[in-house]
Amino acid sequence: MSLTFGTAGVRAPLGPGPDRMNAGTVALVATAVARHVRMREPAGSTVIVGGDARHGSARFVEVAAAVLAAHALVVVVPGSPVPTPVVAAAVRARGAVAGLMVTASHNPATDNGIKVYGPGGVQIVPPTDAEIERHLTAAAREGVDVPHAGASGVLVDPTLVDDYVASVVAGLPTPARPPRVALTPVHGVGGEICRRVLAGIGVDDVTLVAEQAGPDPDFPTVDSPNPERPGTTLRLRRLAEEIGADVALALDPDADRCAMGFVGADGRWRMLDGDETGGLLADHLLTSPLPGSARTVGSDSGAPVVASTIVSSRLPSLLVPARGGRHVETPTGFKWLVRAGDPLRYAYEEAIGHCVLPDVVADKDGISAAGAWCAMIGSGGPPVGARLDALAEEFGAHVRRNVPLPLQPGSDPAVELRRAADLLVSTGTVTPLDGSAGFRVSTPGARAVIRPSGTEPLLKTYVEAWTPARPSASDRADAARRVAALADSVASAVAS
Repeated sequence: MSLTFGTAGVRAPLGPGPDRMNAGTVALVATAVARHVRMREPAGSTVIVGGDARHGSARFVEVAAAVLAAHALVVVVPGSPVPTPVVAAAVRARGAVAGLMVTASHNPATDNGIKVYGPGGVQIVPPTDAEIERHLTAAAREGVDVPHAGASGVLVDPTLVDDYVASVVAGLPTPARPPRVALTPVHGVGGEICRRVLAGIGVDDVTLVAEQAGPDPDFPTVDSPNPERPGTTLRLRRLAEEIGADVALALDPDADRCAMGFVGADGRWRMLDGDETGGLLADHLLTSPLPGSARTVGSDSGAPVVASTIVSSRLPSLLVPARGGRHVETPTGFKWLVRAGDPLRYAYEEAIGHCVLPDVVADKDGISAAGAWCAMIGSGGPPVGARLDALAEEFGAHVRRNVPLPLQPGSDPAVELRRAADLLVSTGTVTPLDGSAGFRVSTPGARAVIRPSGTEPLLKTYVEAWTPARPSASDRADAARRVAALADSVASAVAS
């Protein structure tokens, strides 16, 4: 069994063999990308290659860069570990024909991977992924030598980071009242670059979680480096309380995602989920002009687009038109979100991914999202909890429950999806998802999306119920009951 080129690249455990991440498989992937590029682009075209601080990343960057250079491409590397958005931004800013980022994002410490960008710094989509997969199969059959480091045609350019920071700072407003920030990069590569961006917009009072401030590929203080997990942000929330922070921010290890926290009326810190953050940022960004621009909602460039995915809350479909924008729902993944329409103002996914500066980074970017959040908090207005309440008053409260449902070993996800859909017909209206595997079941005042995981043997379920505008306590309780009932029905159908 060999590595399979999947969504925007490959990701696997480190180790020997054709189905693991090692120098040999990295050389194969880089060869496949190089052959694909050279079929379309001339010799001397530029490719950006970067990597984070995971185990093996530095070596894999060397190998990939050398392979690409051997195919008569000019390869630019930053010369040090960088966040994923730096590579995406550099592909766009430097007019590169492709980019490779060595990372496994928030996967366990035993994993690594390669993410592939096309022109404009946008994740690749079909049929490009299938074409690269064919090249990968051919390269594996032929065999590819692993090159030595120091190949000609590889340029080290540390200004890639400086250019990214400058572009993000230029795209963000300066808050009138800079907030006090508690920040963790969760042992990843985003801490200092995020601090530079925040300082660039006048947010200087930033304290990092000391035990998690520097890159450490073992992620020693957490069970998982995923900021969506409560245990991962425990130290951050404690720090925010200790220093009296206004904002708590948690980047994932490659800094392409960001979780935001706030202190509630009860004085306790909690982290927002991606849909809560997405609704608040969409509301703020649609009503705030861009720095250096008079463009606002309804300008000559057209109604700004806000995109979310089929598994995200239905709130943006109500909020965005009410603010003069156009809402677009896409399949899961930023490769689709950033292609939702023009002019794209903002895109988000429920898994704490945000694209707030699509003209700079046409992908999710936790660092610019952190800056946009600080700018929002520092612009005045009510506290975060009051902002959430205001959205519920205007558009109804939205109650969600996301539950992963494990599959039996060896079971076929497609077969399990069909069987679950058949069982849920008696529960509500079942419709297939456009452009994605899975289906949606709708009941009065509630809906659930069920789709297979792309990385694990499970079905992911996203259940949501909602209330009328200006909800009463009984309205909220009824929505909670509907979420529980639909979630139980879905779980029973999958387990049957």
